[in-house]
Order: sequence, then structure tokens, then C-alpha cells
Amino acid sequence: MEKLVLVIHVLAALGVIGLVLLQHGKGADMGAAFGSGASGSLFGVSGSSNFMSRATAICVAVFFATSMALAYIASHGDAKSSVVRVDPAPVTQPASDAVPAGPAGSKDVPN
Repeated sequence: MEKLVLVIHVLAALGVIGLVLLQHGKGADMGAAFGSGASGSLFGVSGSSNFMSRATAICVAVFFATSMALAYIASHGDAKSSVVRVDPAPVTQPASDAVPAGPAGSKDVPN
């Protein structure tokens, strides 16, 4: 389930990016009025803005919904699948019969 939501999330993100890059800015209409030739498009003079705006809104809504779904899945999912979880290092106890070493350079010579 998580992988399906993730695939939809990535596709919605790519859709938002593509649709935003294809849209004209607000200043594009003024440039078309002075003969830049940008007013004639595939969807007509004003048809593209309506279609592009609706498609962008749909992609943004899907992206928002999948973001919330992924956040819910991550917070309520199995703790073993977390990439952030760090296993604690095992605590080692020193051996009880070990003799502690003396200072460096000193020689223990019996008298």
C-alpha cells in the first residue's frame, strides 16, 4: 500500500512541475498584445488557462492527499521498517579477573 501511494505521490509531483512550467505567466498576455505571437496556442486564446489551471489544481490536491497519507503511514507503520531507527550498541562488561594496567613506563618489580 505504501509503495502505491509513493508512486502516485511522485507522479503527482511531476505533474505539478510540468503543468506549472507549461503555464503562461500573468505578463504573457501583455506580450501577446504587442505581437509576440504567443496568444495562439493549442487550446485557443483562453482555453489553455482554464484547462491548465484545473489540471494543476487536481494534481496539487492529489499531491496533498498523498503527502498526508504517507505521513500517516510513516507514523503508524511498523517500527522495524524505519530508516531512522538506530540499534543501540551492546554494552560490554569488563572481565572481573582482569588486572588493571599501571601507569605507562612504570615497572612493577617486587622488593
